Amino acid sequence: MRPPGEPTLRGECALVTGSSDGLGYAIAQGLARAGCNVVLHGLEAESVVQPRCDELVQAHGVQARYVRSDLATEHGAHRLADAARELGEVGILVNNAVVRHFSPVAEFPIDAWQRALTVNLTAPLQLVQFLLPGMRSRGWGRIVNLSSVYGSRGTVNRIDYVTTKSALLGFTRAVALETSGEGITCNAVCPGTVLTPAIETRVAQIVAKGVPREEAERQVLAGKQPTGRFVEAGDVAELIVFLCGPAGRDITGAMLPMDGGWLAG
Repeated sequence: MRPPGEPTLRGECALVTGSSDGLGYAIAQGLARAGCNVVLHGLEAESVVQPRCDELVQAHGVQARYVRSDLATEHGAHRLADAARELGEVGILVNNAVVRHFSPVAEFPIDAWQRALTVNLTAPLQLVQFLLPGMRSRGWGRIVNLSSVYGSRGTVNRIDYVTTKSALLGFTRAVALETSGEGITCNAVCPGTVLTPAIETRVAQIVAKGVPREEAERQVLAGKQPTGRFVEAGDVAELIVFLCGPAGRDITGAMLPMDGGWLAG
């Protein structure tokens, strides 16, 4: 038993892909708050992300480092896994990195399709392959795949995103079954629309046309979560921290929506 008030994941090492900002960084913050040493990942220059690593260290007394690696390249995932292990044996893997392209299916560029398959699906597979032996040797590990509401719902002009987010659900179930009884869990978290920097840009573009902020948010959320509000990135992070903690040990192979009731309709 940990002493009362002791962070539940103190000393664990977590790798969060696509975590230089937005939802990924919020997840990294949540894990750091729970005591994890954290590896951030992205495509930005180290000078851009290093202040965020420093923030995690100063705020939570953990270790943090940033690894720049393109998961669309042949050795990107391997390079990321090797660099992450320099901070410690990775017990928590959060597959959050994603690319997307907006286009009707009849005109969808094959190179964009292949890039989405590589980053959104092949990289998670490779990272599981690289890190699973260490988890098995300890008899403990947590794998969380960021799917989406669109893993269960279709939408137009986003064939790469819908396909790969749907496939991650099957990937999650297969990994969960192969690791059952080994102290390792694998789950999929499926957020609705989160107020990430990209969504904030969309809201700001509508506001710039003279639309009040509240109305702009309603327009972005139209037909989505019935609550009428954005999902908070910090709340997604807290769900993931719960899954990684002691009370999440018997949750595996699950699809966990956080969508304001979107999938209920």
